[in-house]
Amino acid sequence: MSNTAVEEVPPNKATGRAFLEVDNLQVRFPTDDGLVRAVNGLSFKLERGKTLGIVGESGSGKSVTSLAIMGLHKGSRAQVEGEIWLDGNELVSMRAEEMRRLRGTEVSMIFQDPLSAMHPFYRIGDQLVEAYLVHNDVSKAVARKRAIDLLERVGIPSPDKRYSDYPHQFSGGMRQRAMIAMSLMCDPKLLIADEPTTALDVTVQAQILDLMNDLQKEFNSAIIIITHDLGVVAQMAEDLVVMYGGRVVEAGAVRDIFYRPEHPYTWGLLGSIPRITGGGGRLKSIKGAPPSLINLPTGCPFHPRCDFREYATDGSCTGDVPELLQIGATAHAARCHIPSEKRKQLFIEQIKPNL
Repeated sequence: MSNTAVEEVPPNKATGRAFLEVDNLQVRFPTDDGLVRAVNGLSFKLERGKTLGIVGESGSGKSVTSLAIMGLHKGSRAQVEGEIWLDGNELVSMRAEEMRRLRGTEVSMIFQDPLSAMHPFYRIGDQLVEAYLVHNDVSKAVARKRAIDLLERVGIPSPDKRYSDYPHQFSGGMRQRAMIAMSLMCDPKLLIADEPTTALDVTVQAQILDLMNDLQKEFNSAIIIITHDLGVVAQMAEDLVVMYGGRVVEAGAVRDIFYRPEHPYTWGLLGSIPRITGGGGRLKSIKGAPPSLINLPTGCPFHPRCDFREYATDGSCTGDVPELLQIGATAHAARCHIPSEKRKQLFIEQIKPNL
């Protein structure tokens, strides 16, 4: 059975691997209270020009995964195992100084809060120029022109004047645009966007997403978009990974997961989306709270919150962790003890009418 998260893609000619291939990634953090198992056996693939969405509640392991791909756990107490292959380079075993040379050119990241990610004491333009000079043997004047050009490209008005502003002088939407410009200074092959539209109004959200789409077409970048907003995923991504308790619980093409979801957690996420045509009914929520990553429940980590565990055979939800099994001949896969045919019946009879 397959445990891949996206459809089969043409492999890298040199290595036989996809452009980005995460294989059995595990990230743990020792604490005084115990070992935090933030990511447990995550695997997926992604090719250039494609977008992968990763969704889940806070604490599901989304951002920890992105930091592992960026190599930002190196030098910390984090215990990282598994393999991350990016354009033929294995990142987990790579030394920190080698990883620093790849950041910006091979992989770059749009952080969740640009006001925190940018240095408050340095001008916006100087921060963009610094990122460019680290990887390119050019004059500061050339780097400055590149920064102003990119600020204009991402929609910053009067970029030659705003170049000298500090982060606090930009609005939230403009800071996010400046962060995108910074991440694109060296034309990265992989762009990771961690909640790129958080705290932005819907008009600015749409502008940011359209901008990312346009830039992807121009640079042929692969994009990972990490979000809790399924609407963003529907607009941006071709493939989707749903995470819960540090594991993938469902994965596949966005269309398959939106129209034929197989996991009760995914049902809950889809059912909790507000709708204009909702008829005035109460918004449905997933009961309970996400699990502690120090003391994960036995068996399926979602079973304490699942309304359908009685349909699993022999009460297996509390026994073993279910495998991520492929559904039919597609790349769609789900991790659930309830038999697939029963899940399809439950979705048609109880879930789909309420979506």
